[in-house]
Amino acid sequence: MNYRERREKVYSQMEEKSILVLYSGEALHISADAYHDFEVNRQFFYLTGIRRENMALVIDKCGDKLEEILFIEPIDPSVERWVGKKMTKEEVKEVSGVESIAMIDNLQATLDRIMNRKLPKKVYFDTYRHQMSDLPDYNVAKAQAFAAAYPGIAVDNIYPAVAALRMVKDAEEVNITKEAVKVTEEALNHVLNALKPGMMEYQVQAEFEYKVKSLGADGMAFPTIAGSGINGTMLHYETNHDVCKENTLILLDLGARVKGYNADITRTYPVSGKFTERQKQIYNIVLKANQEVAAQARPGVTLKELNDICKKVLAEGMMELGLIEKEEEVGKYYMHSVSHHLGIDVHDVTVPEKDKLEPGMIITNEPGLYIDEEETGIRIEDDLLITEDGCVVLSADIVRTAEEIEAKMKDR
Repeated sequence: MNYRERREKVYSQMEEKSILVLYSGEALHISADAYHDFEVNRQFFYLTGIRRENMALVIDKCGDKLEEILFIEPIDPSVERWVGKKMTKEEVKEVSGVESIAMIDNLQATLDRIMNRKLPKKVYFDTYRHQMSDLPDYNVAKAQAFAAAYPGIAVDNIYPAVAALRMVKDAEEVNITKEAVKVTEEALNHVLNALKPGMMEYQVQAEFEYKVKSLGADGMAFPTIAGSGINGTMLHYETNHDVCKENTLILLDLGARVKGYNADITRTYPVSGKFTERQKQIYNIVLKANQEVAAQARPGVTLKELNDICKKVLAEGMMELGLIEKEEEVGKYYMHSVSHHLGIDVHDVTVPEKDKLEPGMIITNEPGLYIDEEETGIRIEDDLLITEDGCVVLSADIVRTAEEIEAKMKDR
């Protein structure tokens, strides 16, 4: 990927006499010598292609041309003995395209020198915050420390500028997402061959995750949801500790992550290999909504409009079955939206000014019905690439009709 081109687009949106400081982050400490798995700051990854901790990117717009420095950890054989190899300067240059590489210990001195000699008027950080109750993000904490040290310098948020770029995927991003979807497809086929009554939900999860890792993926896009029976009506059920009983359904919301990009797929399977007639009736309503959303997804449409299309199809189907009496009651059994953007984050970044779909965007298509009194939860989720005149269903090869699923499970 051309990371320099991405950085130039961000550079063009920065004000004159400004700099950008973007940290990759550090692993969260659990206790003693235990740490959570490291997750890189997504903006840092998008602009450098690197997913290593304790690094920082500085972009300097105080002069007439793009100046950039990437700060990395020094090579220390005694440290590498414990934690593995660090990236060399040459490796960092090859991946990121940044020519000027320095050690992270020199970052503060470099910033002090820029502040004293070039007198920037503004400094950009990634100060994204999802909600007030969140703990401070690593980049937010660094921005706060900077603002305290330099109270006369304006601090601004680079997140919206990068998010707007991230919403439209380039050809390589699309191809990597296709890889993630393909791995998810093969892992789901593996699950279909293994699924049977008496399995624990976590065993179904394990079959999927084993196959994903065996195919060389980074890992899971998010914690696997494997909800059988009534658990399938819980939208983010992650416990996965119940028995998959005969004649029930299991809702599997899952995905593989490949090279930092995610698939997000949901399929609902009959544990015994065959849908009951009632299950199939409900399943086909959800499938019809899924198909109609895919048919209507195109440039110029908003996610809200797709959700309205979805709700109308679901409501009509439920009224035919007598589950509801009027269209406004659809929220009794459908309580989420049909789509979100997909990319480096599973629920990928958005900005209000780009609410209409554009070619190159990747979104999900996930209608569902959740009927507690029948202990039935059904969701069918695909990943859609928006094209010039419609969309391509990236997950089209993952079997989705009731008949296809039954046939595949029968052939085990």
